[in-house]
Amino acid sequence: MRKHLFNGPINTIATLVLGYFSIIFLWPVLDWSLLSADWIGTTRNDCTSDGACWVFIGQRLDQFLYGFYPEAETWRLDTAFFILAALIAWLIIPSTPRKGWVATFTLVIFPIIAFILLSGGYFGLETVETHKWGGLSLTLVLAVVGIVAALPFGVLLALGRQSDMPIVRSLSVVYIEIWRGVPLITVLFMASVMLPLFFPEGMTFDKLLRALIGITLFQSAYMAEVVRGGLQAIPKGQYEAADALGLGYWQKMIMIILPQALKLMIPGIVNTFIALFKDTSLVLIIGLFDLLAIMQASANDPNWIGFSTEGYVFVALVFWVFCFGMSRYSMHLEKRLHTGHSNRA
Repeated sequence: MRKHLFNGPINTIATLVLGYFSIIFLWPVLDWSLLSADWIGTTRNDCTSDGACWVFIGQRLDQFLYGFYPEAETWRLDTAFFILAALIAWLIIPSTPRKGWVATFTLVIFPIIAFILLSGGYFGLETVETHKWGGLSLTLVLAVVGIVAALPFGVLLALGRQSDMPIVRSLSVVYIEIWRGVPLITVLFMASVMLPLFFPEGMTFDKLLRALIGITLFQSAYMAEVVRGGLQAIPKGQYEAADALGLGYWQKMIMIILPQALKLMIPGIVNTFIALFKDTSLVLIIGLFDLLAIMQASANDPNWIGFSTEGYVFVALVFWVFCFGMSRYSMHLEKRLHTGHSNRA
């Protein structure tokens, strides 16, 4: 503290002044959210203090997590996300073996398992239509599918934009610039309202699937620019060395260029993922009730009117936990892969 906060008269005064204002502003927040808050109860009548009414969150927690998913079937959501969490933990823990097999299982087999569990209709599971999905589970579905699908599309678009073939390069540039030039809310609105007008009469297309496709196409354009920046950061000598070894284009990209570029792109990729995770709240415009939309609907319940502040704080905390977790892991990954500039000649 003496080194960083009190190492001189100016810094000492600044520390004391900032500490004073921090106490003035933080103490009411702590008092409202923790000390004077109501934690136990079943109705709004149990919120008798001047603090936060966390009873509202406790009573609506299942709806915040599962949306309108049938209560008797929520174990399927728990199972799917538990498997996903276990697979992610396996992949990010350095000491776990057979990461290649686990990654293949996560990308190929797990989506099929998750689809069967969430949608039902197979192995005696009750069919649950997507309009009943909601809450945090829907937010995670949108974010995970968008993140996983946007990265490979972004890589292909970035390679296409740097291609020597004029048609491929032109198509990639047009795609990227068009999708980057429109807001995501417009894409979702078009996917939900305008796209069905072009279908043959009697043909239906699931609303959630339309949203997933729109999010993937939109986010892949931004991902392409992140990947292109990483490709341009690779020294020209790496390309020449790969050509000297007689490697073909795809061998050169997969074995030499992309592994180095992806390490350099970790901050940009994670930043794009975080933006996508937060943008999932825009699906309310097409009638899908993610975590934020479910909270707003619950706050409008006549039995709980007046407690929307607690709901927004809860939603903000959930989003912050996920986004902060992704940010911290990216920093850990950068250090482990030594992505900084080296002093080698």
